[in-house]
Amino acid sequence: MKTDIIALENTAQSLEAVLKETEKASAWCGLEKKPAGRLRLLAEELVGMLPELLSFSRGEFWIEADGKSFELHTALTPATALTADLREKLLAVASDGKNAAAKGVMNKIRLAASFMLLDYEQSAAMMPAMNEFYHDGMTNVSFFPSASWSMNAWRIKAEGAKGEAWDELEKSIVANIADDVIVGVQGKRVDIIVKKSF
Repeated sequence: MKTDIIALENTAQSLEAVLKETEKASAWCGLEKKPAGRLRLLAEELVGMLPELLSFSRGEFWIEADGKSFELHTALTPATALTADLREKLLAVASDGKNAAAKGVMNKIRLAASFMLLDYEQSAAMMPAMNEFYHDGMTNVSFFPSASWSMNAWRIKAEGAKGEAWDELEKSIVANIADDVIVGVQGKRVDIIVKKSF
């Protein structure tokens, strides 16, 4: 089952539509109250990072379900109005490891998606606070032609280190509920896929 595709804009109505579509998918697949609440919580976490991403990109959202296995898909395409000033602003956010905007799993996932939209390879040297996070999560996923980032791959590295990254994972709603989060590039589009099976 695949839900309707919702065109995403940086508006409250557009972001609310993501939550409504998630509730419709839960009902259609017959999820009980607790799993439906968890799926909605994952959608809420996703919605929380979208406003900044939608300030310089166009987006689409849909859900794919196979039985009780769900994938929340967000596809982002950079807007033509992406300026050098905006690129520098985004790079500055992650250039300092003490910057609160680069803390937390969802903020780092948002930044990884931002840098993929901006051309990560060109930007990598300018964002040392993101390099470890990004590289530790790099993996190959069959449906992305180039390398992608996976929360599970990052989790394996973070678990071994038991440092700040592990603390962030333990506190993260998404890390504790989702089976995985994958961020990858398809042509000029960046996809964020949140996976959860009940």
